Amino acid sequence: MVDATHQTSARDTALGRSRITNALVAAAEALDRRVGWSRLPTPLGLAVLVGLRAGLRARNLFDTGPHPDGPLPPGRPDEHRTRTLDGTYNTPGDPRAGSIGCRFGRNIPLDHTRPEDSARILDPNPRTVSTALLARDEFRPATTLNLLAAAWIQFEVHDWFSHRPADAEPFTVTVADGDRPEPTMTIARTATVPAPDPTGPPTFVTGESHWWDASQIYGGTAEAAVRLRSGKLGQVIIDELGLPPLDAENLVARSPAAANAWVGLALLHSLFLREHNAICERLVARYPDRRDDQWLYDTARLINAALIAKIHTVDWTPAVIAHPTTVAALRANWFGLLGERIARRFGRLVDNEVLCGIPGSAREDHGVPYSLTEEFVAVYRMHPLIPDELTVRSLADDRELARFPFPALGVRHIRQRLAETPMDTLLYSFGRANPGALTLHNYPEHLRRLDRGEDQPLDLATIDILRIRERGVPRYNEFRRHLRLTPARSFDDLTDDPRWVRELAEVYDTVDDVDLLIGLYAEPKPPGFGFGDTAFRIFVLMASRRLSADRFFTTDFRPEIYTEAGMAWVRDNTMRTVLLRHFPTLAPALTGVANPFAPWRSR
Repeated sequence: MVDATHQTSARDTALGRSRITNALVAAAEALDRRVGWSRLPTPLGLAVLVGLRAGLRARNLFDTGPHPDGPLPPGRPDEHRTRTLDGTYNTPGDPRAGSIGCRFGRNIPLDHTRPEDSARILDPNPRTVSTALLARDEFRPATTLNLLAAAWIQFEVHDWFSHRPADAEPFTVTVADGDRPEPTMTIARTATVPAPDPTGPPTFVTGESHWWDASQIYGGTAEAAVRLRSGKLGQVIIDELGLPPLDAENLVARSPAAANAWVGLALLHSLFLREHNAICERLVARYPDRRDDQWLYDTARLINAALIAKIHTVDWTPAVIAHPTTVAALRANWFGLLGERIARRFGRLVDNEVLCGIPGSAREDHGVPYSLTEEFVAVYRMHPLIPDELTVRSLADDRELARFPFPALGVRHIRQRLAETPMDTLLYSFGRANPGALTLHNYPEHLRRLDRGEDQPLDLATIDILRIRERGVPRYNEFRRHLRLTPARSFDDLTDDPRWVRELAEVYDTVDDVDLLIGLYAEPKPPGFGFGDTAFRIFVLMASRRLSADRFFTTDFRPEIYTEAGMAWVRDNTMRTVLLRHFPTLAPALTGVANPFAPWRSR
C-alpha cells in the first residue's frame, strides 16, 4: 500500500509539472507571437525564451532510427570515463548514440522530410539562385565581429558533423550564365541509408561524432590520433610553425572537410593544440604522481573540449547574437540565471539547469536519442562570413604589411603563410578584420568558383541550396510553420528591402517556393543579431541540447572525472585567457575589448 501510494504521488507530481510546463509554453508562445521576445524587457524576454525552448524540446525533436551498424555491448559503470575517438559510450544504455556513422536526427516531423522529387529539386535552378540572389556584388561587413568569429564557426562545424558522398549518379545543374567553359556542373549526391520504416524517408549518416568532443583537433581515427601524440606526459606534437606534424596532417587531409582548410582554421587548431599541452603541464604539476601518458592525454582532452564548448557558449555566440536577452540566456546556459558570481562562490545551489546552468546538471535527452539534426546543419550554412581578402597588419603599429586574396590563404598555402608571418601577427590581423554579413548578395565569389584541382571550379552557393533540398529540409515558409512561426504571406512580407523583393519575385513563382537559405538571409534580424529569428529557434533548441545530452557536461562534469585542477581550468578560462596564455603580445590589442570575437583595438 505504501508503494502504491508513493507511485500515485509521484505520478500526480509529474502530471502537475507537465501541466505547469504546458501552461508556461503556451503563455511564452502567445507572448512571443503578440509582442516578440526581442521587444520585451530582458527578465521577461528570458522567461519567454525558456518557455519557447521547452516547447521546442517537446515538439521538435524526432528520432530517425538506431545506428545503422547495430548495437554495441553495454559498458560497465567503471568503464569509459574518458571520451572515445568515435564518440561511442557517451549515453548510458545506448553506446552508439551520437557516434560516427549515426543518423542525423530531425527537428521537423519525419513525414515532412522527404528529399524533393526530381521535378522540384532543381526548380528553380540552384545555380540561378546562386547568381541572382547570393553572389557578392560588394563586400558587406559584419562590423560588430572580427574574422576570428568566422574561423571559429568553421572550426566548430568540423567537430560536429560531416556527410558522406554517394556513389550514385551525380546531380547535373545547368549553368546558364555563360561564365564557365562547360554548360553544366556536376555535384555528388549525399549517401543515404534506408530508414527503419521502409515507407519512411531516407536518412543520412555522419562522418564525425555528434558530440562536442574536439574531434577536429584530436582526430576521429586511432591512426590519426596516434600520429599526433608525442607519447610523453600526454602531450601532442606541434612543429616549428605551430602546426601538427605533416604525417598527422596527411592523415587528416583524407577527410572531405580538410579541403576547406585555410589559415583561419590553422590558427585555431594551433591555439588549442597548444592549450592541450598547457593543460597537460598543469596536470603534471598538480598531480606529480600521475604521470601516465594515456591518463594525462585523456584528461587534458576532456578539459580542452569543455573549454571549447564554454567559449562557444559564453564568448562566440553572444558576439554573433548580441541582444541583451540572448547574451543573458547564453550565459545562463552555462552559469544559470543565478549567474557566474554565485556559481563561483557557492557552486550548484540546486539541481536545476535554469537556475544553475547545464554543466553539472542531470543528463537529459528529452526522450529522444541524441544526435545533431539536418535542420541544424542547414541553418549553420554561413559562407558569407568569409571576406574577399585579408590585410596582414603589424602588431607593433597596425601598418599594412601584406594583402592576400582569400584563395592565397587556402589549404595549399597554409604553411607558406605561417612561415612568412608570425602567428601573433596573423591573430592580430584577424582580430582587426571584419567577416561578411549573413545577407543576400554577400556570398564570396571565390567560393562560387572554388578551385579544387578538378575539371572546373565548384560553386558552393549552388551546392548549399541543393543540399538543403536534397536532404529533405523544408523550404522557408514550411520550415517556419513547423516551428510555429508565422510564414511570409508575400515577398514584401519576407524582407524590408524593395530591391530584394523584386529579385525574389523574378526567381521564385511564389513566396512558398523560396529556399530556406534565401529566406534566412533575406529576413530582418533582431537587434544585435548576425542571423535572423528563424535560425535562432533551432539554436535555442540545439545549443542547449549539445550540452544537456552529453554526460561529460552533465552527470560526469565533476572532479572525479575532470580532476579538481581540470574543473578549475574550465571555470577560470575564456577565449581571452587562451589567447593571452600563448600569445601575450596580443594584450594591448585586447585591452578594453569586451568580447575577443569583436573587433580588436589598433596598436
